[in-house]
Amino acid sequence: MGFLLAHQRYAVFVLSGLALLASLVGAALYSAWLLVPAIVTGALFLLGVHDLRQHSHAILRNYPVAGHLRFLLESFRPEIRQYMIESDHDEVPFSRQARALVYQRAKGAEDKRPFGTIENVYASGYAWLTHSATPVTIADTDFRVRVGGPACRQPYDASLYNISAMSFGSLSANAILALNTGARKGGFAHDTGEGGISRYHRQGGGDLIYQVASGYFGCRNDDGSFSPERFAEMAADPQIKMIEIKLSQGAKPGHGGMLPASKISPEIAEARGILMGMDCVSPAAHGTFSTPLGLMEFVGRLRELSGGKPVGFKLCIGHRREFMGMVKAMLKTGILPDFIVVDGAEGGTGAAPVEFANRVGMPMLEGLTFVHNTLRGAGIRGQVRIGAAGKIISAFDIARAIALGADWCNAARGYMFAIGCIQAQACHTNNCPVGIATQDKLRQRAVDVGDKSERVARFHRNTMRALGEIAGAAGLNHPSDFMPYHFMFRQKDNEFFDGNEVYPYLPEGFLVSGEEVLELADWYSRWDRASAESFAPPLIPHGPFERRVPA
Repeated sequence: MGFLLAHQRYAVFVLSGLALLASLVGAALYSAWLLVPAIVTGALFLLGVHDLRQHSHAILRNYPVAGHLRFLLESFRPEIRQYMIESDHDEVPFSRQARALVYQRAKGAEDKRPFGTIENVYASGYAWLTHSATPVTIADTDFRVRVGGPACRQPYDASLYNISAMSFGSLSANAILALNTGARKGGFAHDTGEGGISRYHRQGGGDLIYQVASGYFGCRNDDGSFSPERFAEMAADPQIKMIEIKLSQGAKPGHGGMLPASKISPEIAEARGILMGMDCVSPAAHGTFSTPLGLMEFVGRLRELSGGKPVGFKLCIGHRREFMGMVKAMLKTGILPDFIVVDGAEGGTGAAPVEFANRVGMPMLEGLTFVHNTLRGAGIRGQVRIGAAGKIISAFDIARAIALGADWCNAARGYMFAIGCIQAQACHTNNCPVGIATQDKLRQRAVDVGDKSERVARFHRNTMRALGEIAGAAGLNHPSDFMPYHFMFRQKDNEFFDGNEVYPYLPEGFLVSGEEVLELADWYSRWDRASAESFAPPLIPHGPFERRVPA
């Protein structure tokens, strides 16, 4: 009984076994008619045994027998949806249509749609791709971008679609292993997240982007400070292809965290390089630098310590002036990051305060275009690659991000869907129903590494094929050729605009050329307030800024 109370998900399976036993005993002692319930309960028990042994459905391994109810209800969904279930495009936070697309491409199932679109093409916010009368067939869809500037001695040819940062600890061992093994099979990269490199990252053998956050996990001294020696040792691993300094993430920018000692397992301690029995703190800010100049010096230091591997940073845009200060520091020091990853406020996480998740940080499209245009304005866009992250799961999402300034895209939740995530939104409870976002040893067994890693690789491959198809439909030879004018955006029910009008590319070098454009007065004013020496504003405004009018 205690086992059933602790593991209620097995209750139906166990009770079917007990009912089978009772029916057989009753049939032997009292009446042969009890063989009828014995047959029924026996079938359920055998079904449960099969569920526990199969490798295709994580939810059935964690909920033997009872898990079939989900699939039964799902089969009736189109008929009952109008009464009690979300519509296909209600986002909470991902629509059913979006999730289904990932499942289909991960499983290799049919991903075509009959009858027509369910989108309201006349609704405000609708966007579409313009196509060409002379489409192109793209045979090779293994799309790559070289990451590594002039100071980089080990550039990396990254896929246009990689796994975004998710730490071991927030995800289970089997989930990490499935993702990384899938990355190896598919030939793309896997961001470690801030929790260090676990044995499961290494076991998978896939290319890694080693994230260095404020806790310096995997490269820290016992007091939590950065250890150059441990970082150099870590970065020498050939599996690590790039190093990413995490400044902030979209779901909770400016927010640190703490992993209590009670939740730290020996494996987590090993990956993070921390001691057992002590709370593990991730500060809100880095302790190694506190100014834009310090950040650039840290970038250069990590690049040297890593033997010349690509080094960049990830952030969600907050004060735009602060990012301009970083760009000024690049110009002043001559130290440029090899890449910048722009995370949007719509990004996900294992747990975040509601206010941060809903109301802090700039959405990805606006943040991406701002970073892209600031680098253009400083005349250094060609030397710095840009990655984009934030609810990017379809080929259209990737194409639009590239058109607005990205060189490649990352996805976290998309790849979680590929390994079986059902958007239960229980990531912070340790009770993930499919064994992905949990450290429960029994639950995570549901993630079959062999099956799920194939799904990860297949999802990436099919998404790249779809990207090639829509690039060809636009008359392009490569997705990197997408520009804003390839997209249209509806602002009102009866009004739409060219992408160049909504998300324009600003003139190359306009911030440093000495020649000012009247329409860009706000940009010049913000650039003037930005400082390479400090993130602090030169003055605290108490009202609207006075707009600078160019001479």
